Amino acid sequence: MKLQDKVAIVTGAASGMGKAIAELYAKEGAKVILADYNLEGAKAVEESIAENGGTCIAVKADVSQLEDVENMVQTAIDEYGTLDILVNNAGIMDGFEPVGEITDEKWDRIFDINLKGVMRAMRKAVNYWLEQNKEGVIINTISTGGLNGAHAGAAYVASKHAVVGLTKNAGFMYAHKGIRVNGIAPGAVETNIGASITNVSQLGMERSGLTHKLSPRSGKPEEIAQVALFLASKDSSFMNGTVVVVDGGWTSAF
Repeated sequence: MKLQDKVAIVTGAASGMGKAIAELYAKEGAKVILADYNLEGAKAVEESIAENGGTCIAVKADVSQLEDVENMVQTAIDEYGTLDILVNNAGIMDGFEPVGEITDEKWDRIFDINLKGVMRAMRKAVNYWLEQNKEGVIINTISTGGLNGAHAGAAYVASKHAVVGLTKNAGFMYAHKGIRVNGIAPGAVETNIGASITNVSQLGMERSGLTHKLSPRSGKPEEIAQVALFLASKDSSFMNGTVVVVDGGWTSAF
């Protein structure tokens, strides 16, 4: 198994891509912390993984809260003795608002979850690895919205572009310490992230829709999980500070 005896944290693990990543990691031998603000959903995933012989613990984590972020990392260390892999997958959408329509409140909320939560988890994990003189792997779920300007609203696109920069910077800064940091940029994937969309902007939806029509198909969470497994394993040992686009060819058109 590719992740035998590794300890991994997956945020947003109660559903969608996070759930698929956690299930695959457990199948491949990892002990997994299932972090999600939806504890009931995370516990359902915990039960399913356990029934299939996997090892995991569900932890309530609102990644916009520093205490929750630090607790999920500490739980991995306390319960399993170490941490090897951190997958920052949790995120929310905006309402496709262009910059002229975004409110300060929504901007802050999106950045707290999509960017600050990622930074805080990375900071906690990196400092642990440095203190222990230990190698580690970080995988950030970014989105094609982090590479292009037309896939969502201003706040979401800006937050995901920032995570690209954070990924590249951290990958470079800690490469000599054996810490690898990479990102996955999924295109349209069948998840419930749409539930976080509120107060949809007509202008933003119309403009974004022009490019969404070019997507050949929606991806499955399990297809993203396979890429996350590759990036977590030794198969990708020479990959660092990069973003892998997984969109079925969508953004190759522009």
